[in-house]
Amino acid sequence: MPIETAERERRDLPEWRRWGPYLSERAWGTVREDYSDDGDAWSSFPHEHARSRAYRWSEDGLGGICDEHQLLCFAFAFWNGQDPILKERIFGLTGHEGNHGEDAKEYWWYLDSTPTHSWMRWRYVYPQRAFPYEDLIEENRRRSRQAREYELLDTGAFDDDRYWDVTVDYAKAAPDDLCLRVRVRNAGPDAATLHLLPTLWFRNRWSWDPAVARPEIRASAGRLAAGDAGAGPMTLIGDGAPGPLACDNDSNARRLWNAPGPDHPKDGINDHVVGGRPTVNPALTGSKAALWYRLEVPAGETVETRLRLAPDPADLGDTWAEALATREREADAFYAALAPAATPDEALVMRQAFAGMLWSKQFYNYDVERWLAGDPGQPPPPPARRSGRNAGWRHLYNSDVISMPDKWEYPWYAAWDLAFHCVTLAHVDPELAKAQLRLITREWYMHPNGQLPAYEWNFGDVNPPVHALATLAVFGIDGGRDRIWLERVFHKLLLGFTWWANVKDPEDDNIFGGGFLGMDNVGPFDRSKPLAEGLVLEQADGTGWMALYCLSMLEIALVLAREDPAYEDVAVKFFEHYALIAQAINDRGLWDEADGFYYDRVRRTADGAVWPVRVRSMTGLIPLCAVAIGGGDATAGLPEFRARVLEFLEARPEYRAAVQPARDGDDATMLALVGEDRLPRVLERLGDEGEFLSPHGIRSLSAAYRDRPFEFWLEGEVASSVDYEPAESTTDLFGGNSNWRGPVWVPVNFLVIGALERFARRLGDEVTFEFPHGSGRHRTLREINADLAARLVGIFLTGADGRRPVFGDREMFARDPAWRDALHFHEYFHGDDGSGLGASHQTGWTGLVADMVIRLSNARSGT
Repeated sequence: MPIETAERERRDLPEWRRWGPYLSERAWGTVREDYSDDGDAWSSFPHEHARSRAYRWSEDGLGGICDEHQLLCFAFAFWNGQDPILKERIFGLTGHEGNHGEDAKEYWWYLDSTPTHSWMRWRYVYPQRAFPYEDLIEENRRRSRQAREYELLDTGAFDDDRYWDVTVDYAKAAPDDLCLRVRVRNAGPDAATLHLLPTLWFRNRWSWDPAVARPEIRASAGRLAAGDAGAGPMTLIGDGAPGPLACDNDSNARRLWNAPGPDHPKDGINDHVVGGRPTVNPALTGSKAALWYRLEVPAGETVETRLRLAPDPADLGDTWAEALATREREADAFYAALAPAATPDEALVMRQAFAGMLWSKQFYNYDVERWLAGDPGQPPPPPARRSGRNAGWRHLYNSDVISMPDKWEYPWYAAWDLAFHCVTLAHVDPELAKAQLRLITREWYMHPNGQLPAYEWNFGDVNPPVHALATLAVFGIDGGRDRIWLERVFHKLLLGFTWWANVKDPEDDNIFGGGFLGMDNVGPFDRSKPLAEGLVLEQADGTGWMALYCLSMLEIALVLAREDPAYEDVAVKFFEHYALIAQAINDRGLWDEADGFYYDRVRRTADGAVWPVRVRSMTGLIPLCAVAIGGGDATAGLPEFRARVLEFLEARPEYRAAVQPARDGDDATMLALVGEDRLPRVLERLGDEGEFLSPHGIRSLSAAYRDRPFEFWLEGEVASSVDYEPAESTTDLFGGNSNWRGPVWVPVNFLVIGALERFARRLGDEVTFEFPHGSGRHRTLREINADLAARLVGIFLTGADGRRPVFGDREMFARDPAWRDALHFHEYFHGDDGSGLGASHQTGWTGLVADMVIRLSNARSGT
C-alpha cells in the first residue's frame, strides 16, 4: 500500500482492529467488581487486593493490549528493587482518600496511535526509590479541600532524576503479528537495575462460568506460548535470556480471606520476584506467565528489549525492524494530512490528543442481571442489591470495545462524554465514531423506555442529550455519505427524545429539568436532588439542551426526507416542538431582560411564585447553542414540510419569534433560542474578561463572583451561595473531584464555538461585535470563533515564556526537556492560568482540542 494511504485503507479491514489497547488502567474500585453489602465500590475491591484477586469482569495493566473480547491480555510489570510489590498497574487514591476525590498518582503518556493500532507508543516514568504509597495516601488524606493535591513529584521520588523512563512502541507486521520495542532509559546519576516483566495472561472466565475450560500458557526460555481459549494460539518471544515464570490468574484466597487456595495464584510472580518465594509453578505452566529481564543500565544510558507477539512469531531482526520503521512512517503520513496548516507545536498537540483518545478504547464487560443475581457456584450478592443500584437496568449487557473518558479515573463509558468523543474520532476513524454512536443506542444499552445509560455508578442518572448533535456532526465529517447509518441512529434517538419529553417536562409546559445535567457544582444547590417539598427547579440548560435536541433531529429528518418523503412528517414534528420550547424559555421567565442572560428559577407549585436563580454560569450559555441555519437547499423538494411550517406560523403567530426569516440577499432561515436581537447581549457577558472569558477559553462560572459570592434568597432568607473557584471545588455538592465553579471545560466551549460558527453563516462578515468586551476591538463571529479556539489550543502550546499553561507551576513538566513535550489532557483547566485539573487522562472530551487544531488549520488554508 502507498505510505500516504496505508492506514486509511487498513481502517476498512476489521481484522486490523482485533488487537488493540483495550486493557483498562484500573479494574479495581469499580461498580462491576463490587459485591459488598454497602455498595462502597472503592472499599469492596481496593488497590491492595488488585495484585492478588482475580477480576470478575475485566482486566487492567500497564501499557497493555488485548484482543477485542479480552480473552488474552498482555502488559508490562516493573520492579525497581525497592518496592514491596511489582508495579503492574497505575496506583491512585480512591474517592475516600483524595482531598479532591479519586486521583491517579503516577505519570504515563499515550504518545501515538493510528486508528487500527498498527502503530502505537506509550511512555511511563517509574521512580528508582521506593514508591511512596503510604506518603501519598496519608498526606492527601490530611489535606482539606482548600489545599492543593499532593502529587508524586511533591514526594521527592524523582529528586536527582533518579527514575526510569520507559517507552514502548507497538507495530503490527500483520493483523495478529505485533512487534514491540521497549526502551528503558536510566535518567539517574548512577548505574541501576530495572526488572522488566512482559506478562501474558488469560482473563479469568472459568471461575464464573463452569462451561469455560481453563486455558494454559507454557513458558520456556525466551518464549510464552498461549493455548487457544477462543483468542487463537499466540506466542510471545523476547530477545536475550529472560527467565520464564508462570502462575495462575486465580485469587490468592490464603492472603485475602485466610482460606484454602491455589499454590500458584495471581500474585505468584509478584511474590517470587520481590520476595523469592516458591509461588511460581516449577512446571512453567499456568494461565499467567512472564519473561523476567534484569536490565543493568549505566547512568544516562538506554537499553532496548525486543519482543514479538504472534501465532508463530518470526525473527526479532530484519522483519521486526522493518515493521516498526514502516508503521511509524505510515503514521507520520496519516497525521500530516489532517492539519497541513498547523504549526509544529499544534501538530504535536493534535497528534497526542488523538493518541490519548485511541489508547482510551477499552473492552467493557458488564451483565447487570448476572451481577444482580450472582454467578453459579459463587456466594450470592446481598439481598438489597436486587432493588439497589442499577436494579432497573437488568436488560443491560455490555461486552464491547468502547471509547472511555479516562481509563483510570473513569474506566467506564459515560453517555454524554461518548458523544463528544465521536466527533473528534470521526476525523481519524469515522467508522469507529459511527459504530460507537450506534452502539450506545442499541437495545442492550438503551433502556426500553428510551433513556440512554449514563455511567455504571448510576445508569439512570441524567446526562445532557447531545447524541443527535454528535450524530449530525459525525455524518458531516464523514462526508454525508452513510444515510443507512444515519437513519438507524435517528430511529433510536426518537425513542430517547420521547423519554425526555415524557419524563423531564413534568408540568407539560416545555420547560425542562432533569437534575444536574453534567453541570456538577455550578449552582447554589445540588441539582441532582429534589428541592424542598412543593418547590421545582426550571432549568435554563435543560430547556436549552432540549431545544438543541429538537433542532438536531430536525436537521437529520430533513436530510433523510430528501430520499424518503415520510420523514417530512417527523421534521414538522420537531420544528413545532422547537417552536414551543423557544416560546417557553423566552417568554416565561428564564430569559432576564434586565441582565440579558438566561437563569434557572425555583417555582412553588402551590401558588406559582417564582425565585430566579440569577447566577451567571454555563447553564445560561447553553441556550445559545440551540441554533440551526437552513438555506433553501435544505428544504428544496419538500413541499409538505414548507407548507406545514407556514401554516403553523400563520395559525400560531405567537411562535413566529422562534423563526428568523432569510435576510436580504440570502436564503438562510435561522432557528435559534437566542435571536439576533439578544445575541449581542449574551456575547457581551461571554466576551467579558471579568466574567466568562479567560485567557484559555470560556469559564463555567462568571469570575464576577470571585470577591462577591452570589447569594440565593428564598422567602426573605439566604438559602445558599456560590463563589467563583478557578481550580478544584471546595464544595462537595455532586461528584468527587468534579467542579463547575469556574474552570474551563473543553466540551461546552466546543458547543459554544459550534453555535457561533452557525450564527456566522447567518450574519457573515457584515456584523461585528466588540470582543473582548470593553477592548474597543470589533470582530466578526468567524474571528471570535478563531480566537476562542486558539485560547483552548493555547492551553497546551509553548508560550513566549517557554512554558505550556497546562503544566501550571510544575517545573519538571515545564522545563525539563524529557518532560515538557509529553502532554496530559486533563478533565478541566484552571479558569485563570489554564493549568490542568481533575482526571489527568480525560482524553475523551478534552480530546476535542484536536478538532480545534484542525479548525484553525482549515481557517488558515481557507478550507
